[in-house]
Amino acid sequence: MKILVLGGCGIQGRTALYDLASDTNISEIICADIRFDELSKIKDFTDMEKITTAKIDAQNKSDLLDLYRKVDVVIDLLPKDFKTHVNEAALEAKVHVVNTNYMYHPEALDKKAKEAGITIMPECGLDPGIDLVIYGDARNRFDSLSVINSYCGGFPEKKACTNPLNYKLSWIWRGVLSSTMRDAKIIKDGQIIEIPGIRQHDESFVHEIEFPDLGTLEAIPNGDAVFFTDRMGLTQTIVNTGRYSLRWPGWSAFWRPLKELGFLSEDPIQGLDGTVSPMDFMEKHLGPQLAFQDDEKDLVAMINVFEGKKNNKKMRFTSSMIIERDLETGIMAMSKGVAYTACIVAKMIARGEIKEKGVLSPITHIPVAPFMERLKKRGIVIMEQMEEITG
Repeated sequence: MKILVLGGCGIQGRTALYDLASDTNISEIICADIRFDELSKIKDFTDMEKITTAKIDAQNKSDLLDLYRKVDVVIDLLPKDFKTHVNEAALEAKVHVVNTNYMYHPEALDKKAKEAGITIMPECGLDPGIDLVIYGDARNRFDSLSVINSYCGGFPEKKACTNPLNYKLSWIWRGVLSSTMRDAKIIKDGQIIEIPGIRQHDESFVHEIEFPDLGTLEAIPNGDAVFFTDRMGLTQTIVNTGRYSLRWPGWSAFWRPLKELGFLSEDPIQGLDGTVSPMDFMEKHLGPQLAFQDDEKDLVAMINVFEGKKNNKKMRFTSSMIIERDLETGIMAMSKGVAYTACIVAKMIARGEIKEKGVLSPITHIPVAPFMERLKKRGIVIMEQMEEITG
């Protein structure tokens, strides 16, 4: 088996290389990126003999095609801006692709992928990814569902909270900043509520939850929850649903006034030379101050809560997990959740365990039991509880 990792030198990319290199059934891994100095961070604990490097321009189709034609499946860990180029090349080369980005309107690409005889699996990381596999599993456990609430976030362990944000970087800081301006859509008491990104951190939309072994966390609306209930054919019966980012308390109180003052605007600042925006300034000024030290762990916490009926009984199904950074290798918790998921599914496709063609979804097309078992072998354990709701 031969696998191409696009963005192989990033935080998640290096984790994917490490995971793939340990598989005896994989003969070659191509790491495609624009520079490769970061590979030194995994060389002491990774079988580097399997890994070859290829410098690419991901917007150049010929660069992509040359590599696609050498492999069985592509893992795309590039920023979302490149996904059109990645998918168009996959159609031409007729090679399968797994990526971690949301895909809201897959219809046209789905038809083309089926015609090309390939599988494209988007939304296949941590969130979205693991959570969506759990969505599909939960749907099959109930006769009907009325509540789907999904919570996930990455943040430092308590001893690493050494700045006013109580936050450090386990993925791209620009992406974190952009997510603080992401529109959201939830259902509350049967009514669809649209939350513009500028209002995401308003007190009326933010709430707290108690997370096992961690304590109180802040939950912030993050993304379109209704999109997924639509996909599952459940929107008409859902009473409450939302997708929420988790942070240590105080996150929203920090960002709320800054957003009101325009500190996350992407428009150039008037009166200054050049075209620097407030967002650009926040990225360059704050990013370097938010790095983890070698002895500090990042954490990923995820909890999904489902309520509905099973055999005429009101039931609640809760799944939860915590991932921690591995201090021996330095591999981040966030990158484990993203990269391990993409690697597991890429190999499922290459081996024929996932046979369907077109644009697929983790909700429907990833076999739950083997997926969960393979996560467990990598140290990611999903805790589950099913209980009757009384009263």
